[in-house]
Amino acid sequence: MAEPIGSGTAGDEFFDVVIVGGGPAGSCTAGQLAKRGHRVLVLEREVFPRYHIGESLITGMLSVMEDLGLLERLEAFGFPKKNGLSLVWGAKRELWNVNFAELGGPYPYSYHVRRAEFDQLLLDRAVELGAEVRFQATVGLPVIEDGRVVGVSYTVDGAEPRVVRASLVVDASGQARALTRHLATIDWQEDLRSLAYWTYFAPTGELPAGQEGNILVERVTDGWFWAIPVATTPPTLSVGYVTPTETVRAADVDIAELYARGVAESRQLKHLLAGAEQVDKFRTTRDWSYLTDRFSGPGWLAVGDAGAFIDPLFSGGVCLSILASHPAARAADVALRRPDLAERALEGYHAGYHEMISGFLSYVRFFYNPDRDVEDYFQQAEAMMAFNEQLGSAREAFIAVISGTAAMSTYFDIPDPDPVVVAADGERV
Repeated sequence: MAEPIGSGTAGDEFFDVVIVGGGPAGSCTAGQLAKRGHRVLVLEREVFPRYHIGESLITGMLSVMEDLGLLERLEAFGFPKKNGLSLVWGAKRELWNVNFAELGGPYPYSYHVRRAEFDQLLLDRAVELGAEVRFQATVGLPVIEDGRVVGVSYTVDGAEPRVVRASLVVDASGQARALTRHLATIDWQEDLRSLAYWTYFAPTGELPAGQEGNILVERVTDGWFWAIPVATTPPTLSVGYVTPTETVRAADVDIAELYARGVAESRQLKHLLAGAEQVDKFRTTRDWSYLTDRFSGPGWLAVGDAGAFIDPLFSGGVCLSILASHPAARAADVALRRPDLAERALEGYHAGYHEMISGFLSYVRFFYNPDRDVEDYFQQAEAMMAFNEQLGSAREAFIAVISGTAAMSTYFDIPDPDPVVVAADGERV
């Protein structure tokens, strides 16, 4: 770890909260804190709009979209609707599916988005709510005084370094981990080290009737594919192949050939791509699953990929980042308004985030065994969701897990700074 810099100067700027990163985790945290009346600065390394992988959203994060006043705007963008999940997975390698609407909740579908537009939408909303954003801002080291983070150093477009101070600093810098690389230790999940290789095809075919709009997840011998419908005119699929890095190292061919072999082996994907042409370049990324040993500390917290990332099997990356922004904003709000509760709030956030991510990691590991019966996957989800008495079946528990609709309050014990006191006669005091 690099050594943090010390105190700034009397001319340094000050904000209630400085957020490093303007992606979904950072912009949603910024919007919720600005909405609560806090002065928020977002430091973003790039210039928006910009390309980013992670197009398929799940319904769990829509409650945060509603809180930010963005549901109607999402609908107006015309993003393809995501109704559920179709899979070729399990011992029989047959196509099966689940739909979000089966849970009967307020959000029967989610969206497949173009991240450049989606991320711009979120960041614009944070600005509307009062946050300030600075682009091309590269964050250096945290400013630490008496063991507490009190700000960060950063440069804008290569200019002289600046220091901005804050009551709380939030690392939402994604896999760059601008602050957590100095403040926490990363725990790579060695058995989930993978490489992803993806591109786009059009015009593509459709899944069977009743599964339109679903993401397809299909297991093949050396890995698995995603197929995400990112556009309807013409029908366009994001098609990605995920395989262990050890498989690539040991193979007698390169990743492009493994990709082609996997498509040829597939049972459903190859039909979707019949007659389609590749319409973009291939991209690749690696080292998908990790978590840090700390998600918060004195004067700071981490949200989204800056704290943890889970294998993309269930499209959880963006959703978990947005979901985590809600307890992150709650904990930050308590810490800012009630310094006497700050330690409890930040520790409650850390413990809850760690438990939530650990639970999902355990389920991903169970699911990665492709030779189980489908009912086994349902029953494991039911065991994971045993606390939720509203779920009537193991199948519903599976949908709750893969849609991210588990009750967040079960994980995060963040104190309420304004508890409701009820008198003996039942009236609020």
